[in-house]
This record gives sequence, structure tokens and C-alpha cells, in this order.
Amino acid sequence: MGPEVRVFLPVAHAPSALPAERRGRGAAQRSMAGGGAGMGTDSGPGSGPGPGPAGQNVEPAAPERVLFPPTFSVSEIKNKQRRHFMFLRWKQQQRKEKLALKKKRRKEREALGDKAPPKAIPKTIENQRIYDETTVDPNDEEVAFDIATDEFAPYFNRQTVPKILITTSDRPRGRTVRFCEQLSTVIPNSHVYYRRGLALKRIIPQCIARDFTDLIVINEDRKIPNGLVLSHLPDGPTAHFRMSSVRLRKEIKRKGKEPTEHVPEVILNNFTTRLGHSIGRMFASLFPHDPQFIGRQVATFHNQRDYIFFRFHRYIFKSEKKVGIQELGPRFTLKLRSLQKGTFDSKFGEYEWIHKRREMDTSRRKFHL
Repeated sequence: MGPEVRVFLPVAHAPSALPAERRGRGAAQRSMAGGGAGMGTDSGPGSGPGPGPAGQNVEPAAPERVLFPPTFSVSEIKNKQRRHFMFLRWKQQQRKEKLALKKKRRKEREALGDKAPPKAIPKTIENQRIYDETTVDPNDEEVAFDIATDEFAPYFNRQTVPKILITTSDRPRGRTVRFCEQLSTVIPNSHVYYRRGLALKRIIPQCIARDFTDLIVINEDRKIPNGLVLSHLPDGPTAHFRMSSVRLRKEIKRKGKEPTEHVPEVILNNFTTRLGHSIGRMFASLFPHDPQFIGRQVATFHNQRDYIFFRFHRYIFKSEKKVGIQELGPRFTLKLRSLQKGTFDSKFGEYEWIHKRREMDTSRRKFHL
């Protein structure tokens, strides 16, 4: 009689978690080992404990379950396919538990009716934001005085009509040129001119002489637009943004038809601090006052965690109560790098605010706009 052979499987490799082919092979090996060791062969449904090798009674094996130890980690599994398989099983179990808990809570709320406790507000970075002492209060007299006397007061008092000049860095490439052309269709009364080697200090006086109210400069790096300079004329201020995630119209899925010449609405979201209030007023001054609602077009500047997302949409009225939106493009994301007093001056300009990463980005819950 040969020696007794025992097969030990780790918890993560229990037979119930193995493929059918490998389970059959392992079962065959265990049956052969039991037969060689003189184990009982009666395996009928009514068979009880049988005699073992030393005459001891052997209890029938209980159905095996996959139980993860408290300190078990899927990353400890060396086999890549097995590790991926166990991870998917773990994710599936997590989804089932989450769905069951959600159904249980919904039934409890339905049973309680009006006495049900209010739903818990999930914790996010936005609602746990560190309070900023420069947050704008609409009833603050100082804020009202600054609004009435700042550089954008003539626009909001309807004394000036926006007229925008859009230009680029020297020798722009095709993608930047197309972006400027599409941006000019979004902003009414805007004109695209190319630098042709002129410095901004020479361009700004010419813009003021021709009654331009704002100057937009699109910078590029490796044929990709990566910066935007916005200067309000004639007295400033000038904002420098880092640009990313630029998508032209042809790169947007399920886009609508070309935008019309109607004046769009303007939506400004989450510009709550004094700095953010100034940036929001700067964006608002690019568009005429009275939007033409018949065009159903809207330009949105949405600030979230100090990133400004620009989207251009058109309303699609499906019925009297339902309305959808259709993106027209282009789209891009801005990150404020500096705000300078007056017009553009890289050497002697006075800066109101400069983004210093090591000093300012000390907390994920601290925002400046």
C-alpha cells in the first residue's frame, strides 16, 4: 500500500473558485489518493461515516466555501489570471452587497413615510472646502463699491459694446488656427488677426485706437494650444491661463450643427471669492448684454476646484416640460496662473495674484476662485 497523499489548497484557490477542468483534475487526484490509502468506497447519498486507514470514522466533507481571511489581499496572488479572476469576483460581491443595502434602506424609508430621516449628504471635496475669508457677500457695501468702480463698470453700465480681437503666438500651426476660428464663432463681434511677428506691446495700442475692448492671445506648444492671455482694454486687468483638454468641433461626439450668429446666453458657475468674482466679470464682458433666446445657444464657464470648464451648447426642446442640450464646441479647460493690473507687461507689470504651487496647493480642500 502506497503512502497517503494529501492535497492542500490555499483559501484563494478553493475548488469552488477554480475552472471546471481544474476542479475535475483535482477531484480525480484526491479520489486516487483516498483509494490508495485504503479509504472507503461507499459514497452513496445515504452512506454515513466510513472506516479510515486506522479504523477511525471519517465524517463526510462539508460543502466548501470561499472565505477570505481578514488579512487576505488579492494582490498576494502570484498568478495574473487567477488574481484578475478573484478581483472580479470580489468586485461583483461588493456590488451585490451595496445594491442589497440600498434596497433595504429604500424599503425602510417607504415604511416610515413622512417620518423617514433626511438623506445623508455625501462628503465631497467641494462641500468640505476650507472657508475663504474673501468669499463675496452680495450685501457687502465694500464689494458693491468695488463693482461700481472697477475696470468692468463701463461694460455693466452699458456704456461700451464688446469688441474682441483674437490673435495667436508667432507662426501658429493648423490646430491653433482652427481653434481661433471656432472661438470667433462663439464670441460675437470678435475678429481673428495673426501676429506676424508683432510684439503685444505694439498690438495693444493699435487695439485701443480701433475701439477693441478685449484682447485674447492663444499660445501653443508642439502644435497644441496650451495657454490663453485675456487682457481687458484699455486699463486692464490681464489674466494668464493655462489651457488644456482642447477639443475642436470635429473631435466631439454627437455634436450639433454649426452655431448660428445669435448672441448666446452666458452662465457663470461657482466664482465665489473676490478673485473669482473678478475673473467671472472678465468673462462676462466678452459677450453682449442682451442674449437672443431664439438662437437657443448658451456659453458656460463652470469653475470646479479652480479649473474653469468651457462648454458651448444648444437647447433642444423635446416637449413643454422636457429639454435637452446638444454640444456645439469647441471645448477647453482653463487654470488661472496670474492676474496682472493694467495691460500686458511682462517686465514691469504689477501682479494682483500669482499661483505658487508649493505655497498655495498645501491642501486639496483649499480653493482660490
